[in-house]
Amino acid sequence: MTRAPKLDRIDIRILYELQKNGRITNVELAEAVGLSPSPCLLRVKRLQEAGFITGYSAQIDMAKLGETLTVFTEVTLSDHRPGDFSRFEAAVRRLDEIVECHLVSGSYDYLLKFVTRGIAEYQEIVERLLETNIGIEKYFSYVVIKSPFVKSHYPLPSLFEKER
Repeated sequence: MTRAPKLDRIDIRILYELQKNGRITNVELAEAVGLSPSPCLLRVKRLQEAGFITGYSAQIDMAKLGETLTVFTEVTLSDHRPGDFSRFEAAVRRLDEIVECHLVSGSYDYLLKFVTRGIAEYQEIVERLLETNIGIEKYFSYVVIKSPFVKSHYPLPSLFEKER
């Protein structure tokens, strides 16, 4: 297993720019991070090979496709053995409508993000999950009314650059 290269300020900037616009040209990227194109391309390839860049994808405007419902759901499991967590995670991973799953600290165990066609579909999915006996003790649902903004990028420079 190869060790991941140590990242410098320029590497962090490259990752930051790419996550904001995966279709940026190498010339534009090089200019944005203060490199010439050839070394910039070498760095991008190195970041890909080291696994820092795991892929590129399109961001979809869901509203243009039609009505959808987003629901955040808190889930508490009845038991807390390692196998209970694994069984739950394996079951929810198989559902396309669950787009995020987070194991959290606090008064519940998981925070799930559902995207469905509506409340009826959401409730059908939850009822199926309850019937599969994957250890759900209780759940609470929070229907999203409006999302004033959703950022698709992380604040990499403020998180990882040593020089500020």
